[in-house]
Amino acid sequence: TKNGQVLHNHYHGNTIQEGDMILCDTGAEISSGYAGDMTRTFPVAAQFSNTQRELYQTVLNAHEAAIAALKPGVRYKDIHLLACTELAKGLTEVGLMKGDPNEAVAAGAHTMFFQCGLGHMMGMDVHDMENLGEPYVGYSDTLKKSTEFGLKSLRLGKELEAGFVITVEPGIYIIPELIDRWKAENKCAEFLNYDKLESYKSFGGIRIEEDFVITENGADLLGKPVAKTVQDVEDIRKEALQS
Repeated sequence: TKNGQVLHNHYHGNTIQEGDMILCDTGAEISSGYAGDMTRTFPVAAQFSNTQRELYQTVLNAHEAAIAALKPGVRYKDIHLLACTELAKGLTEVGLMKGDPNEAVAAGAHTMFFQCGLGHMMGMDVHDMENLGEPYVGYSDTLKKSTEFGLKSLRLGKELEAGFVITVEPGIYIIPELIDRWKAENKCAEFLNYDKLESYKSFGGIRIEEDFVITENGADLLGKPVAKTVQDVEDIRKEALQS
């Protein structure tokens, strides 16, 4: 989709234009039946615009911070909040947020941009066993699923264990309707720059997603690495447009 701010968008009637970004969320299944789930976001043009590049790098920084924190015994909810803080830091640097990033995340201000969870369990289904009920699959007797906006969409919160197969997929989604609603309520105004947000209403969304298996000491990437740095993505786009 070119409307990356719409999660799981099923409308395919758009015309791709210079300046758009494409968000491609791809599921795959190997011969044994196990699933994969990967997302990349790339520009239609040969390069990201300056605004796109800034927010793409912010998502990538959050992605890498979350990956570095993966290991047994760590609650995935805490890794989610770590990624949220990294997003808030980057968004503060570009002027869309303000104030202390940790306080902003505690207040839920980051959910203006990241309304969903960092990832989910994966197995023979892309969202493994979740039809049984997310509270049974992603949570435990000692950690209950939140009802707060943002956290209520975190499918996996419990402590990671060796052998878990999970996704890591932070994103930034700029939703015009949400901007209007929160601005009318003056919600989290101490952390959000509503004036600048107005100029981002047509931005869309960015997500970077990879799959990992938790090991005894950390985590291993599943599958071959796929380009995700700004430079590598732009190199691929330049080559594609020259062919």
